Amino acid sequence: MGKVRPEHVKRVARELIERYPDWFSPDFQTNKEAVASLAEVESPKLRNRIAGYISSLMATASKEDEEEAEESFEDTEEDTESE
Repeated sequence: MGKVRPEHVKRVARELIERYPDWFSPDFQTNKEAVASLAEVESPKLRNRIAGYISSLMATASKEDEEEAEESFEDTEEDTESE
């Protein structure tokens, strides 16, 4: 089972990623500083929740990118072997 997060945390996190994709990474500390500078957040707890969710999303996205890269690499190997 996954963690339950409030919808406003998810909405703010997705909006920040959409507007500033280059500011975020799978690293929580980096994301915490970015959220603090980009958004006016009411409390440190809320900032940390948003940064944690962004970290989770970015880690998932980077894992998917790696898998796609491996698949395309395997496809190119098969193409070169068949020639």
